[in-house]
Amino acid sequence: MKKKSIIVDGVKYISESEIKNGTTHIKNKIGLTYCIVRTYSAGVFAGWIDRRLRGKERTIINSRRIWYWSGAMSLSQLANDGTNDPNNCKFSQIVPEIDLTEIIEVIPCSVKAKESIGGVIIWEK
Repeated sequence: MKKKSIIVDGVKYISESEIKNGTTHIKNKIGLTYCIVRTYSAGVFAGWIDRRLRGKERTIINSRRIWYWSGAMSLSQLANDGTNDPNNCKFSQIVPEIDLTEIIEVIPCSVKAKESIGGVIIWEK
């Protein structure tokens, strides 16, 4: 089945039926899914993870720490819609890989959310 989307002025729009069917999550060529990952004590991260694996320990590829977000009510909304207030978010630079322990939540991101997270400038103090 073909995905139903259209690109207008460089913005990709996905049909509502695709969103309802949950097919908007992004996988790369080697089967990793772009997700938001919440841990017990290390915080929240966005990056590529192998969802085929189970357990509390995994490596996240091209990860950004989500230290503070604005423009989304919850991590679930951030994973679905991204942020509508990127200037008030505090996201770290990208780390090539990070090993996380005590993972308690993994939320796959939509195309829109991945682009939104990627569009937040690096927060530096």
